[in-house]
Amino acid sequence: MFDAARYMERIQAPADASLATLHRAHLESVPFENLDIHLSRPIRLDTDALFDKVVTRRRGGFCYELNGLFSRLLTARGYRVTPLSARVASDARDGTFGPEFDHLTLQVEDGGEKWLVDVGFGEGFLEPLRLDERGVQTRAGRDYRLAADGAGLLLWRDSEQGWEAQYALSLVPRALEDFTGMCHHHQTSPESIFTQRRLCTKATPKGRVTLKEGALVITEGKERRELTVLDEDSRRRALAEYFGVVL
Repeated sequence: MFDAARYMERIQAPADASLATLHRAHLESVPFENLDIHLSRPIRLDTDALFDKVVTRRRGGFCYELNGLFSRLLTARGYRVTPLSARVASDARDGTFGPEFDHLTLQVEDGGEKWLVDVGFGEGFLEPLRLDERGVQTRAGRDYRLAADGAGLLLWRDSEQGWEAQYALSLVPRALEDFTGMCHHHQTSPESIFTQRRLCTKATPKGRVTLKEGALVITEGKERRELTVLDEDSRRRALAEYFGVVL
C-alpha cells in the first residue's frame, strides 16, 4: 500500500521539501536500472507493486516505474500531475526518434507554473525545467532548452559536441496505463536497449556513479574513474556498495 511518509524517507527528503528538492533527492537516492529485465522478472505498472520494489525493497527502475511512482508521491503532496509521452532521440543529431510512449515523463503544476519533471531518464536534468520557457535553462551546471516542435516540444541538452536532442515531447495528457504496451516492448524486444545490456546509474552530490557491463564508472566534476568489474560477485558487491541494491 502506498505510504508517502515511507517514500519521503526512502529519498531522504525533508517534510517541507520543494518540488526541486524532491526531484534532486529522488535522483540521488533511487537508481535508474533495468536489472529485473535481465532476471526475467515482469514489470507491472501497478502503484502497489512499484512501491514495494522502489521503497520497500529499495530498488530502482526505468522511466515507467520511476516517473509512474513519483507522480503518485507528488499527487499525494498536492501537486497537479499529468503524465506525458515522449519519443527518445535514436541519434542525438540526426533527427530520428522512437515511437510514441517510448518514454514517460511528467508535467507538474506548482506556483502557478508548469514544470517538466523527469526522474526516469538516466542522466537527465537534476531539477525541473519550466515548460513554458524557450530560453536556456541551467541545471547543476548543464544547459538545457525546450524548443517548439509542432504541437509539442523538443528537449535539447548542451554537450561538448554541441546541442543534442534528448526527446520529442507530446503535450497530450496521458494516463499510466497508456504506457503498458511500450513497457512490455522494452522488457521483451531484442531491439530494445533495455534487453541488450544491464545498467544501473545514479546521480550523486558530486556527479554520477554508473555500473555498466564490465565496468563501474565514477564521475566527480570533471574527474572520471573507470574500474573494471570482471565477474558477477564483483558486480553484486558494486550494486550493494554504490546503489544499495541487493538482488
